[in-house]
Amino acid sequence: MRYISTRGGMPPKTFSEILLSGLSPDGGLAIPEVYPRVTAVELHAWRDLSYQALAFEILSRFIDDIPAQDLRKIINKTYTAEIFGSADITPLKTLEPGLHVLGLSNGPTLAFKDIAMQLLGNLFEYQLTKTGGELNILGATSGDTGSSAEYAMRGKHGIRVFMLSPLGKMSRFQTAQMFSLQDKNIFNIAIRGVFDDCQDIVKAVSNDHAFKESRHIGTVNSINWARIVAQVVYYFKGYFAATKTNDEQVSFAVPSGNFGNICAGHVARMMGLPIKRLILATNENDVLDEFFRTGVYRPRTTFETQHTSSPSMDISKASNFERFIFDLTGRNAQQVKELWSAVDQGKPFDLLQTPLFAKIQDFGFVSGSSNHAARIETIRDIHQRYRVLVDTHTADGLKVGQAHRETGVPLICLETALPVKFAESIQEAIGREPERPADFENLEDLPQRFVVKDADVEAVKAYIDEFGRAQ
Repeated sequence: MRYISTRGGMPPKTFSEILLSGLSPDGGLAIPEVYPRVTAVELHAWRDLSYQALAFEILSRFIDDIPAQDLRKIINKTYTAEIFGSADITPLKTLEPGLHVLGLSNGPTLAFKDIAMQLLGNLFEYQLTKTGGELNILGATSGDTGSSAEYAMRGKHGIRVFMLSPLGKMSRFQTAQMFSLQDKNIFNIAIRGVFDDCQDIVKAVSNDHAFKESRHIGTVNSINWARIVAQVVYYFKGYFAATKTNDEQVSFAVPSGNFGNICAGHVARMMGLPIKRLILATNENDVLDEFFRTGVYRPRTTFETQHTSSPSMDISKASNFERFIFDLTGRNAQQVKELWSAVDQGKPFDLLQTPLFAKIQDFGFVSGSSNHAARIETIRDIHQRYRVLVDTHTADGLKVGQAHRETGVPLICLETALPVKFAESIQEAIGREPERPADFENLEDLPQRFVVKDADVEAVKAYIDEFGRAQ
């Protein structure tokens, strides 16, 4: 398996060569030369596998330069009942026949990001142990990626994490989860701005190839392919849990901000998983919904990006969207490069009058958006009808998913986080705060350790220069 860039400027590389690198040298994203196809015989054989065994079958098709026994050890170390709360790892909750929530938030930070980030931490450690190298991870978070990355990397030898987050834009719980960590290899940088400002800084640093190489910069954002491929596994696991035979189709409703989670669903579908629809749900920051409805991709400015009660989706430039457009264009790297040259200048592109817009339906995508009133009502309704409590982002997914639900097609909504991370909204919806796991009592009262910076690339580089070396 070799990886190329969505913009065509990178020679084919192995998985290990792209693992630590983030953006491709040409500014594009790494993507497999071809998606491995799963046969009907393989799909049948996988149905009753454990999560760990299924993960090996899928990941080994994308990671063929790590010896099989080593990859198995990494997977088995990552996906344990101790870390994820149950042997199922991603248990399926059935609300009613044909309507399910896939539980993805039982990891250390109570968010779906743990599924991929725990694997990424172990892959990084494996690779650095082999090479004797060091890594300065530079990431951006709108809420959950940051804590998932920090909990996965804390204390790991040779790894330091520099995590950018928008100052005052996350929930109190999310903020405390990150800023209360006192590990010496964790550095939290609160940026005066929105998530897109943080993400732009990460990309700018990644595109400074001399700085990136000399300071050993790597990324954990979903621009890192390993994040995407780790998430492909739970689409297969969810499908098997919600169906009895492989003759059935299902649809997935996916709360979407940076397009990483639903991109994994797209990959699973391209591999041959019987997915009928990938239902993309946005909040008030509806850049992606606008594209799938109108063909216009129009990233918003910092000032246009709204701060909402589903803050992990307060994103107006969806990085992983470039991977889907690469496939939509028939893997035309030159066309992708031209489209993103406009995006990188803050300009929109419009595919409505092109043959590409009609092709979107071939990939199974539909979309919709939610808002604060709708998500509060959805939380209340799901709790009253099924005695199940969901967070604000999962509520967005359920609201949009149910609007696109089809008779006879099981609908699986991907859970985003546990409700405790957004206690204020839960209080508004049902009149009381959600239960808090014992490990997180008084989290917001713990001492916090972070610095505040302007949205300034050079200021962040200077900070990495100061602390990004072995102490």
